[in-house]
Amino acid sequence: MESIKPLQFDGVSTKRPMVIAGPCSAESEEQILTTAHDLSKAGVKIFRAGIWKPRTKPGGFEGVGLIGLPWLQKVKKETGMLVATEVATRAHVELALNAGIDILWIGARTSANPFAMQEIADTLQGVDIPVLVKNPVNPDLELWIGAMQRLKNAGITRIGAIHRGFSAYGKHIYRNMPQWHIPIELQRRFPNLSIFCDPSHMGGKRELIAPLSQQAMDMGFDGLMIESHCNPNCALSDKDQQITPEILNIIMNTLVVRDTTQTTESLTLLRQQIDQIDNDLIEALGKRMRISREIGQYKKEHSMPVVQTNRYDSILNSRAQLAIEMGMSGDFMKTVYQAIHEESVRQQIEILNK
Repeated sequence: MESIKPLQFDGVSTKRPMVIAGPCSAESEEQILTTAHDLSKAGVKIFRAGIWKPRTKPGGFEGVGLIGLPWLQKVKKETGMLVATEVATRAHVELALNAGIDILWIGARTSANPFAMQEIADTLQGVDIPVLVKNPVNPDLELWIGAMQRLKNAGITRIGAIHRGFSAYGKHIYRNMPQWHIPIELQRRFPNLSIFCDPSHMGGKRELIAPLSQQAMDMGFDGLMIESHCNPNCALSDKDQQITPEILNIIMNTLVVRDTTQTTESLTLLRQQIDQIDNDLIEALGKRMRISREIGQYKKEHSMPVVQTNRYDSILNSRAQLAIEMGMSGDFMKTVYQAIHEESVRQQIEILNK
């Protein structure tokens, strides 16, 4: 992974954002060609469409399969765009390669399965083709990295990552939670790795595509994979998260793309101040934990339980309110204190077990 270079596609500018767009699923030749020509007019250079669609439950639309590959060939011939599709099995890879597909991507369910990833890697041995790997459904960075390492070990050098968010139980504003800290850590470990954002799967709603795309650009992502359909409301899969090529064009033209090449010398003084504050925070937390251990000793001597629910609830609410008054998010401060409380409990349990 260390030798991975920024991803380049034949004939496609590396100017941010590199955009991959097209429908969730290939449904008909007419639908594919209509969407592709409209996207080409909007300046899109890479066309995506799902030929094989993994569904959570049986009975849903699982893609047109093999008959859709000639449609992508026709898109390439008529528009000059590169074409991309998802693969999940050895057969998918072989059929896509035989059809001259330019770019492959690995879905979230597949990237979570080391056996499937190894099968795909083995099938791609010796093939020079760009492969994009979506994050696993669960927030597991090591599993994501492992999926890409299997491809790298098979000799694939043109590898990119797609951040599409992570599954979470219950109802949320997002279909898949962004958890931006995970791709940021991936970016930190592998600064040359090209990372794309998939705001369609992340948001699950077309109105969230624009703000999520902007967030991705603000964090220096290289590109976007966006689902676009000539008639989204009639789409056979994921209709709520697809937009027309016209709307995509508007979003692309209104994105603010930050300059990632500027030096940060002028930020040195401010960063030194942050470093000092961080040192003070760690020192203060160390003092807090020493007091927690003293409390743990008291609880041990008086046969008291470690967790005092009412006290914990009071701390969470009062600190969250203080955070709001200081211009921060209450939820952020609750997350901070949940972590602090967890460490305090761990240290007090150690005292009780001595």
